[in-house]
Amino acid sequence: MPEQELTRDRTRREHRRVALGTLVGTTIEWYDFFIYANAAALVLTPLFFEPFVASYGELAGRLISFATVGVSFIFRPLGAVVAGHFGDKLGRKAMLVLTLMLMGASTTAIGLVPGYASIGTWAPILLIVLRVLQGFSAGGEWGGAALMAVEHAPAHQRGRYGGFPQIGVPVGMLIATAVLSIVTATTTEQQFLDWGWRIPFLLSVVLIVVGTVIRLGVAESPVFADADCEQPRVRLPLVQMFRFNGPQVLQGALTFAANNAAGYMVTGGYVLSYTTTVLGMDRSTILNLVTLTSAAWVVTTMSGAMLSDRIGRTAVYKIGFTALLVWVFPMFWLIDTKNVLLIGLAMLVFSIGIGFSYGPQAAMLAEMFPAQVRYSGAGLSYAFGAVLGGAFAPMIATWLQAAFGSTTAVSGYLFGLTVVGLIAAFTIKDRTGKPLGPDALDIPGAAKLAAVAHR
Repeated sequence: MPEQELTRDRTRREHRRVALGTLVGTTIEWYDFFIYANAAALVLTPLFFEPFVASYGELAGRLISFATVGVSFIFRPLGAVVAGHFGDKLGRKAMLVLTLMLMGASTTAIGLVPGYASIGTWAPILLIVLRVLQGFSAGGEWGGAALMAVEHAPAHQRGRYGGFPQIGVPVGMLIATAVLSIVTATTTEQQFLDWGWRIPFLLSVVLIVVGTVIRLGVAESPVFADADCEQPRVRLPLVQMFRFNGPQVLQGALTFAANNAAGYMVTGGYVLSYTTTVLGMDRSTILNLVTLTSAAWVVTTMSGAMLSDRIGRTAVYKIGFTALLVWVFPMFWLIDTKNVLLIGLAMLVFSIGIGFSYGPQAAMLAEMFPAQVRYSGAGLSYAFGAVLGGAFAPMIATWLQAAFGSTTAVSGYLFGLTVVGLIAAFTIKDRTGKPLGPDALDIPGAAKLAAVAHR
Protein backbone atom coordinates (compact mmCIF):
# COMPACT_ATOMS: atom_id res chain seq x y z
CA MET A 1 0.00 0.00 0.00
CA PRO A 2 1.48 3.41 -0.98
CA GLU A 3 2.64 5.68 1.84
CA GLN A 4 0.02 8.28 0.98
CA GLU A 5 -2.77 5.73 1.29
CA LEU A 6 -1.37 4.49 4.61
CA THR A 7 -1.36 8.07 5.91
CA ARG A 8 -4.98 8.56 4.85
CA ASP A 9 -5.94 5.28 6.52
CA ARG A 10 -4.25 6.27 9.78
CA THR A 11 -5.98 9.65 9.64
CA ARG A 12 -9.38 8.04 9.14
CA ARG A 13 -8.77 5.70 12.08
CA GLU A 14 -7.76 8.63 14.26
CA HIS A 15 -10.90 10.54 13.25
CA ARG A 16 -13.05 7.54 14.19
CA ARG A 17 -11.21 7.18 17.51
CA VAL A 18 -11.77 10.83 18.33
CA ALA A 19 -15.45 10.63 17.33
CA LEU A 20 -15.91 7.57 19.56
CA GLY A 21 -14.04 9.21 22.44
CA THR A 22 -16.14 12.37 22.34
CA LEU A 23 -19.38 10.43 21.89
CA VAL A 24 -18.77 7.96 24.72
CA GLY A 25 -17.52 10.56 27.17
CA THR A 26 -20.32 13.03 26.45
CA THR A 27 -22.90 10.25 26.61
CA ILE A 28 -21.70 9.28 30.09
CA GLU A 29 -21.59 12.91 31.25
CA TRP A 30 -25.17 13.47 30.17
CA TYR A 31 -26.43 10.11 31.36
CA ASP A 32 -25.30 11.28 34.79
CA PHE A 33 -26.92 14.68 34.32
CA PHE A 34 -30.27 13.38 33.06
CA ILE A 35 -30.56 10.67 35.68
CA TYR A 36 -30.78 13.48 38.21
CA ALA A 37 -33.29 15.49 36.15
CA ASN A 38 -35.61 12.49 35.85
CA ALA A 39 -35.17 11.56 39.50
CA ALA A 40 -36.12 15.15 40.41
CA ALA A 41 -39.37 14.68 38.50
CA LEU A 42 -40.13 11.30 40.08
CA VAL A 43 -38.78 10.78 43.60
CA LEU A 44 -36.58 13.52 45.06
CA THR A 45 -39.45 15.65 46.36
CA PRO A 46 -40.77 13.15 48.97
CA LEU A 47 -37.32 11.79 49.83
CA PHE A 48 -35.34 15.00 50.27
CA PHE A 49 -37.81 17.89 50.51
CA GLU A 50 -40.62 16.50 52.64
CA PRO A 51 -40.67 19.54 55.02
CA PHE A 52 -41.45 21.83 52.07
CA VAL A 53 -44.29 19.55 51.01
CA ALA A 54 -45.68 19.38 54.55
CA SER A 55 -45.48 23.14 55.07
CA TYR A 56 -46.28 24.57 51.65
CA GLY A 57 -47.89 21.81 49.64
CA GLU A 58 -46.99 19.42 46.83
CA LEU A 59 -46.41 22.19 44.25
CA ALA A 60 -43.77 23.82 46.46
CA GLY A 61 -42.00 20.48 46.75
CA ARG A 62 -41.92 20.05 42.97
CA LEU A 63 -40.66 23.59 42.48
CA ILE A 64 -37.80 23.19 44.96
CA SER A 65 -36.89 19.82 43.43
CA PHE A 66 -36.67 21.36 39.95
CA ALA A 67 -34.76 24.31 41.44
CA THR A 68 -31.97 21.89 42.39
CA VAL A 69 -31.82 20.92 38.70
CA GLY A 70 -31.30 24.59 37.89
CA VAL A 71 -28.71 25.23 40.62
CA SER A 72 -26.13 23.14 38.81
CA PHE A 73 -26.47 25.32 35.71
CA ILE A 74 -25.37 28.38 37.67
CA PHE A 75 -22.00 26.68 38.21
CA ARG A 76 -21.54 25.69 34.57
CA PRO A 77 -19.88 29.01 33.67
CA LEU A 78 -17.36 28.48 36.49
CA GLY A 79 -16.56 25.02 35.11
CA ALA A 80 -16.25 26.51 31.63
CA VAL A 81 -13.91 29.25 32.93
CA VAL A 82 -11.60 26.83 34.73
CA ALA A 83 -11.57 24.14 32.03
CA GLY A 84 -11.37 26.77 29.29
CA HIS A 85 -8.37 28.47 30.89
CA PHE A 86 -6.39 25.25 31.24
CA GLY A 87 -7.77 23.81 28.00
CA ASP A 88 -6.49 26.82 26.04
CA LYS A 89 -3.12 26.77 27.83
CA LEU A 90 -2.40 23.06 28.41
CA GLY A 91 -4.59 21.26 25.89
CA ARG A 92 -8.07 19.80 25.39
CA LYS A 93 -7.42 16.17 26.33
CA ALA A 94 -6.54 16.56 30.02
CA MET A 95 -9.69 18.57 30.70
CA LEU A 96 -11.84 15.93 29.00
CA VAL A 97 -10.59 13.21 31.33
CA LEU A 98 -10.76 15.28 34.52
CA THR A 99 -14.29 16.57 33.94
CA LEU A 100 -15.53 13.08 33.12
CA MET A 101 -14.10 11.66 36.35
CA LEU A 102 -15.58 14.49 38.44
CA MET A 103 -19.03 14.02 36.95
CA GLY A 104 -18.93 10.28 37.58
CA ALA A 105 -17.78 10.62 41.18
CA SER A 106 -20.47 13.17 42.07
CA THR A 107 -23.22 11.14 40.35
CA THR A 108 -22.25 7.94 42.17
CA ALA A 109 -22.20 9.84 45.46
CA ILE A 110 -25.77 11.08 44.88
CA GLY A 111 -26.85 7.45 44.78
CA LEU A 112 -25.41 7.00 48.28
CA VAL A 113 -26.85 10.10 50.00
CA PRO A 114 -29.41 9.14 52.72
CA GLY A 115 -32.84 10.79 52.57
CA TYR A 116 -34.29 13.46 54.85
CA ALA A 117 -35.83 10.85 57.12
CA SER A 118 -32.34 9.52 57.95
CA ILE A 119 -30.12 12.61 58.31
CA GLY A 120 -32.48 15.58 58.27
CA THR A 121 -31.40 18.82 56.61
CA TRP A 122 -27.99 17.36 55.71
CA ALA A 123 -29.76 15.31 53.02
CA PRO A 124 -30.82 18.24 50.78
CA ILE A 125 -27.55 20.07 51.56
CA LEU A 126 -25.41 17.14 50.37
CA LEU A 127 -27.67 16.68 47.36
CA ILE A 128 -27.24 20.30 46.31
CA VAL A 129 -23.44 20.23 46.84
CA LEU A 130 -23.13 17.17 44.61
CA ARG A 131 -25.43 18.77 42.06
CA VAL A 132 -23.13 21.81 42.02
CA LEU A 133 -20.18 19.51 41.23
CA GLN A 134 -22.20 18.00 38.38
CA GLY A 135 -22.82 21.47 36.98
CA PHE A 136 -19.16 22.46 37.28
CA SER A 137 -18.14 19.30 35.44
CA ALA A 138 -20.75 19.68 32.68
CA GLY A 139 -19.69 23.29 32.12
CA GLY A 140 -16.09 22.26 31.52
CA GLU A 141 -16.70 19.04 29.61
CA TRP A 142 -18.68 20.10 26.58
CA GLY A 143 -16.18 22.64 25.24
CA GLY A 144 -13.33 20.15 25.28
CA ALA A 145 -15.37 17.37 23.65
CA ALA A 146 -16.71 19.67 20.95
CA LEU A 147 -13.31 21.11 20.09
CA MET A 148 -11.58 17.74 20.03
CA ALA A 149 -14.16 16.47 17.52
CA VAL A 150 -14.21 19.59 15.33
CA GLU A 151 -10.50 20.41 15.36
CA HIS A 152 -9.58 16.83 14.37
CA ALA A 153 -12.13 16.79 11.53
CA PRO A 154 -11.59 17.57 7.82
CA ALA A 155 -12.84 21.09 7.03
CA HIS A 156 -15.73 19.83 4.89
CA GLN A 157 -16.92 17.41 7.60
CA ARG A 158 -16.73 19.49 10.76
CA GLY A 159 -20.49 19.45 11.16
CA ARG A 160 -20.58 15.68 10.91
CA TYR A 161 -17.77 15.05 13.38
CA GLY A 162 -18.99 17.85 15.63
CA GLY A 163 -22.31 16.01 15.72
CA PHE A 164 -20.83 13.14 17.75
CA PRO A 165 -20.46 15.03 21.04
CA GLN A 166 -23.88 16.56 20.31
CA ILE A 167 -25.65 13.21 19.98
CA GLY A 168 -23.98 12.19 23.22
CA VAL A 169 -26.66 14.30 24.91
CA PRO A 170 -29.72 12.47 23.52
CA VAL A 171 -27.90 9.12 23.75
CA GLY A 172 -27.19 9.86 27.42
CA MET A 173 -30.84 10.75 27.86
CA LEU A 174 -31.85 7.59 26.01
CA ILE A 175 -29.79 5.38 28.30
CA ALA A 176 -30.90 7.27 31.42
CA THR A 177 -34.61 6.94 30.68
CA ALA A 178 -34.19 3.33 29.53
CA VAL A 179 -32.45 2.40 32.79
CA LEU A 180 -35.10 4.22 34.80
CA SER A 181 -37.84 2.47 32.81
CA ILE A 182 -36.30 -0.94 33.54
CA VAL A 183 -35.89 -0.19 37.24
CA THR A 184 -39.43 1.19 37.44
CA ALA A 185 -40.89 -1.85 35.69
CA THR A 186 -39.02 -4.36 37.88
CA THR A 187 -39.70 -2.78 41.29
CA THR A 188 -42.83 -1.96 43.22
CA GLU A 189 -43.71 1.66 43.97
CA GLN A 190 -42.31 1.32 47.50
CA GLN A 191 -39.16 -0.49 46.39
CA PHE A 192 -38.48 2.23 43.83
CA LEU A 193 -38.81 4.92 46.52
CA ASP A 194 -36.74 2.96 49.05
CA TRP A 195 -33.77 1.95 46.92
CA GLY A 196 -34.63 1.39 43.24
CA TRP A 197 -34.04 5.01 42.20
CA ARG A 198 -30.43 4.76 43.44
CA ILE A 199 -29.43 2.01 40.99
CA PRO A 200 -29.02 4.27 37.90
CA PHE A 201 -26.77 6.62 39.91
CA LEU A 202 -24.56 3.81 41.16
CA LEU A 203 -24.18 2.36 37.66
CA SER A 204 -22.29 5.51 36.74
CA VAL A 205 -19.09 4.20 38.32
CA VAL A 206 -18.89 1.44 35.69
CA LEU A 207 -19.53 3.82 32.81
CA ILE A 208 -16.88 6.26 34.03
CA VAL A 209 -14.15 3.59 33.95
CA VAL A 210 -15.03 2.73 30.35
CA GLY A 211 -15.20 6.38 29.27
CA THR A 212 -11.91 7.33 30.92
CA VAL A 213 -10.03 4.49 29.23
CA ILE A 214 -11.39 5.50 25.81
CA ARG A 215 -10.61 9.20 26.27
CA LEU A 216 -7.06 8.52 27.42
CA GLY A 217 -6.45 6.85 24.05
CA VAL A 218 -7.39 9.95 22.02
CA ALA A 219 -4.62 12.19 20.64
CA GLU A 220 -4.46 15.91 21.44
CA SER A 221 -6.19 18.33 19.06
CA PRO A 222 -3.95 19.10 16.04
CA VAL A 223 -5.25 22.69 15.87
CA PHE A 224 -4.18 23.29 19.48
CA ALA A 225 -0.79 21.73 18.75
CA ASP A 226 -0.32 23.92 15.65
CA ALA A 227 -1.32 27.05 17.55
CA ASP A 228 1.12 26.14 20.30
CA CYS A 229 3.96 25.80 17.76
CA GLU A 230 3.17 28.75 15.49
CA GLN A 231 2.19 31.45 17.99
CA PRO A 232 3.02 32.28 21.60
CA ARG A 233 0.39 31.16 24.07
CA VAL A 234 -2.06 33.77 25.27
CA ARG A 235 -1.23 34.47 28.89
CA LEU A 236 -4.82 34.99 30.09
CA PRO A 237 -7.12 33.34 27.52
CA LEU A 238 -10.33 34.24 29.34
CA VAL A 239 -9.46 37.94 29.61
CA GLN A 240 -8.39 38.21 25.98
CA MET A 241 -11.45 36.26 24.84
CA PHE A 242 -13.83 38.71 26.51
CA ARG A 243 -11.74 41.62 25.24
CA PHE A 244 -12.02 40.65 21.58
CA ASN A 245 -14.84 38.10 21.35
CA GLY A 246 -17.50 39.18 23.83
CA PRO A 247 -20.16 39.65 21.10
CA GLN A 248 -19.58 36.09 19.84
CA VAL A 249 -20.13 34.71 23.37
CA LEU A 250 -23.48 36.54 23.53
CA GLN A 251 -24.52 35.31 20.09
CA GLY A 252 -23.62 31.71 20.92
CA ALA A 253 -25.30 31.89 24.33
CA LEU A 254 -28.60 33.22 22.94
CA THR A 255 -28.82 30.55 20.23
CA PHE A 256 -28.19 27.81 22.78
CA ALA A 257 -30.57 29.33 25.36
CA ALA A 258 -33.49 28.91 22.98
CA ASN A 259 -32.57 25.32 22.12
CA ASN A 260 -31.77 24.40 25.72
CA ALA A 261 -35.06 25.68 27.14
CA ALA A 262 -37.01 23.73 24.51
CA GLY A 263 -34.93 20.60 25.04
CA TYR A 264 -35.37 20.68 28.80
CA MET A 265 -39.13 20.46 28.46
CA VAL A 266 -38.50 16.82 27.58
CA THR A 267 -35.01 16.04 28.88
CA GLY A 268 -35.26 18.14 32.05
CA GLY A 269 -38.23 16.26 33.37
CA TYR A 270 -41.02 18.84 32.89
CA VAL A 271 -43.17 16.76 30.51
CA LEU A 272 -42.55 13.71 32.70
CA SER A 273 -43.58 15.62 35.81
CA TYR A 274 -46.59 17.35 34.22
CA THR A 275 -48.07 14.24 32.63
CA THR A 276 -47.64 12.03 35.70
CA THR A 277 -48.41 14.56 38.46
CA VAL A 278 -50.96 16.92 36.90
CA LEU A 279 -52.54 14.71 34.23
CA GLY A 280 -52.25 11.53 36.35
CA MET A 281 -50.75 9.35 33.61
CA ASP A 282 -48.69 6.20 34.11
CA ARG A 283 -45.01 6.85 34.87
CA SER A 284 -43.64 3.90 32.88
CA THR A 285 -45.66 4.87 29.81
CA ILE A 286 -44.30 8.43 29.78
CA LEU A 287 -40.75 7.23 30.44
CA ASN A 288 -41.05 4.99 27.40
CA LEU A 289 -42.23 7.95 25.31
CA VAL A 290 -39.29 10.04 26.54
CA THR A 291 -36.97 7.17 25.61
CA LEU A 292 -38.49 7.04 22.12
CA THR A 293 -38.12 10.81 21.76
CA SER A 294 -34.47 10.59 22.81
CA ALA A 295 -33.85 8.04 20.06
CA ALA A 296 -35.49 10.36 17.52
CA TRP A 297 -33.41 13.25 18.87
CA VAL A 298 -30.23 11.30 18.07
CA VAL A 299 -31.32 11.05 14.44
CA THR A 300 -32.44 14.67 14.07
CA THR A 301 -29.31 16.01 15.80
CA MET A 302 -26.91 14.12 13.55
CA SER A 303 -29.04 14.98 10.50
CA GLY A 304 -28.80 18.67 11.40
CA ALA A 305 -25.06 18.39 11.98
CA MET A 306 -24.41 16.72 8.61
CA LEU A 307 -26.76 19.05 6.74
CA SER A 308 -24.81 22.03 8.11
CA ASP A 309 -21.76 20.88 6.13
CA ARG A 310 -23.81 21.30 2.94
CA ILE A 311 -25.93 24.43 3.48
CA GLY A 312 -24.18 26.18 6.39
CA ARG A 313 -24.50 26.20 10.19
CA THR A 314 -26.76 29.21 10.56
CA ALA A 315 -29.10 28.02 7.79
CA VAL A 316 -29.77 24.79 9.72
CA TYR A 317 -30.27 26.76 12.92
CA LYS A 318 -32.92 28.89 11.21
CA ILE A 319 -34.73 25.76 10.01
CA GLY A 320 -34.65 24.30 13.52
CA PHE A 321 -35.89 27.42 15.27
CA THR A 322 -38.68 27.90 12.71
CA ALA A 323 -39.82 24.32 13.31
CA LEU A 324 -39.91 24.97 17.07
CA LEU A 325 -41.94 28.15 16.60
CA VAL A 326 -44.49 26.32 14.47
CA TRP A 327 -44.84 23.35 16.83
CA VAL A 328 -44.46 24.73 20.38
CA PHE A 329 -48.21 25.42 20.83
CA PRO A 330 -49.59 22.30 19.07
CA MET A 331 -47.22 20.12 21.10
CA PHE A 332 -48.81 20.99 24.43
CA TRP A 333 -52.31 20.88 22.95
CA LEU A 334 -51.63 17.25 22.03
CA ILE A 335 -50.07 16.48 25.41
CA ASP A 336 -53.16 17.82 27.16
CA THR A 337 -55.34 15.25 25.38
CA LYS A 338 -53.76 12.53 27.59
CA ASN A 339 -53.79 10.29 24.53
CA VAL A 340 -50.56 8.26 24.52
CA LEU A 341 -50.24 8.16 20.72
CA LEU A 342 -50.80 11.91 20.38
CA ILE A 343 -48.31 12.65 23.16
CA GLY A 344 -45.76 10.47 21.39
CA LEU A 345 -46.43 12.31 18.12
CA ALA A 346 -46.10 15.68 19.87
CA MET A 347 -42.70 14.83 21.33
CA LEU A 348 -41.35 13.17 18.19
CA VAL A 349 -42.13 16.18 15.98
CA PHE A 350 -40.68 18.47 18.67
CA SER A 351 -37.39 16.55 18.39
CA ILE A 352 -36.95 17.81 14.81
CA GLY A 353 -36.65 21.43 15.88
CA ILE A 354 -34.50 20.54 18.87
CA GLY A 355 -32.13 18.41 16.78
CA PHE A 356 -31.69 20.92 13.95
CA SER A 357 -30.96 23.73 16.42
CA TYR A 358 -28.47 21.56 18.32
CA GLY A 359 -26.64 19.39 15.80
CA PRO A 360 -24.51 22.18 14.18
CA GLN A 361 -23.60 23.78 17.52
CA ALA A 362 -20.14 22.28 18.08
CA ALA A 363 -18.92 23.20 14.60
CA MET A 364 -20.52 26.65 14.62
CA LEU A 365 -19.11 27.71 18.00
CA ALA A 366 -15.65 26.37 17.12
CA GLU A 367 -15.68 28.42 13.92
CA MET A 368 -16.68 31.58 15.80
CA PHE A 369 -13.55 31.85 18.01
CA PRO A 370 -9.76 32.10 17.42
CA ALA A 371 -7.79 28.93 18.25
CA GLN A 372 -5.96 30.50 21.22
CA VAL A 373 -9.19 31.27 23.13
CA ARG A 374 -11.56 28.78 21.49
CA TYR A 375 -12.06 26.50 24.52
CA SER A 376 -12.92 29.49 26.72
CA GLY A 377 -15.20 31.08 24.12
CA ALA A 378 -17.11 27.98 23.05
CA GLY A 379 -17.38 26.65 26.60
CA LEU A 380 -18.71 29.90 28.04
CA SER A 381 -21.19 30.36 25.18
CA TYR A 382 -22.54 26.92 25.99
CA ALA A 383 -22.54 27.48 29.75
CA PHE A 384 -24.19 30.92 29.66
CA GLY A 385 -26.76 29.65 27.17
CA ALA A 386 -27.60 26.80 29.54
CA VAL A 387 -28.09 29.23 32.43
CA LEU A 388 -30.33 31.51 30.36
CA GLY A 389 -32.26 28.66 28.79
CA GLY A 390 -32.53 25.28 30.48
CA ALA A 391 -31.39 26.04 34.02
CA PHE A 392 -34.79 26.86 35.45
CA ALA A 393 -36.99 26.07 32.44
CA PRO A 394 -38.72 23.07 34.13
CA MET A 395 -39.30 25.12 37.30
CA ILE A 396 -40.58 28.14 35.34
CA ALA A 397 -42.83 25.91 33.24
CA THR A 398 -44.20 24.24 36.39
CA TRP A 399 -44.97 27.62 37.95
CA LEU A 400 -46.54 29.02 34.75
CA GLN A 401 -48.82 26.04 34.35
CA ALA A 402 -49.92 26.21 37.99
CA ALA A 403 -50.37 30.02 37.96
CA PHE A 404 -52.37 30.19 34.73
CA GLY A 405 -53.95 26.75 34.91
CA SER A 406 -52.89 26.05 31.34
CA THR A 407 -49.89 24.93 29.29
CA THR A 408 -50.52 27.82 26.87
CA ALA A 409 -48.38 29.99 29.14
CA VAL A 410 -45.57 27.42 28.91
CA SER A 411 -45.81 27.48 25.10
CA GLY A 412 -45.67 31.28 25.13
CA TYR A 413 -42.55 31.22 27.29
CA LEU A 414 -40.78 28.84 24.88
CA PHE A 415 -42.00 30.79 21.85
CA GLY A 416 -40.43 34.00 23.18
CA LEU A 417 -37.05 32.37 23.85
CA THR A 418 -37.07 30.75 20.41
CA VAL A 419 -37.69 34.10 18.71
CA VAL A 420 -34.63 35.50 20.52
CA GLY A 421 -32.55 32.51 19.37
CA LEU A 422 -33.69 32.92 15.77
CA ILE A 423 -32.74 36.61 15.78
CA ALA A 424 -29.31 35.72 17.21
CA ALA A 425 -28.79 33.14 14.45
CA PHE A 426 -29.33 35.86 11.82
CA THR A 427 -26.53 37.96 13.38
CA ILE A 428 -23.85 35.25 13.32
CA LYS A 429 -21.20 35.33 10.58
CA ASP A 430 -21.25 31.85 9.03
CA ARG A 431 -17.74 30.39 8.63
CA THR A 432 -18.73 26.88 7.56
CA GLY A 433 -15.65 24.97 6.36
CA LYS A 434 -13.23 27.89 6.71
CA PRO A 435 -9.78 27.51 8.39
CA LEU A 436 -9.62 27.10 12.19
CA GLY A 437 -5.86 27.44 12.82
CA PRO A 438 -3.91 30.39 14.23
CA ASP A 439 -3.57 31.85 10.71
CA ALA A 440 -7.37 32.16 10.32
CA LEU A 441 -7.37 35.93 10.73
CA ASP A 442 -10.93 36.39 9.36
CA ILE A 443 -12.32 35.07 12.66
CA PRO A 444 -13.54 38.06 14.72
CA GLY A 445 -10.76 39.20 17.06
CA ALA A 446 -8.14 36.84 15.63
CA ALA A 447 -5.83 39.52 14.20
CA LYS A 448 -5.92 41.59 17.40
CA LEU A 449 -5.33 38.49 19.49
CA ALA A 450 -2.31 37.51 17.36
CA ALA A 451 -0.85 40.99 17.83
CA VAL A 452 -1.28 40.76 21.61
CA ALA A 453 0.31 37.28 21.71
CA HIS A 454 3.46 38.53 19.90
CA ARG A 455 4.08 41.48 22.17
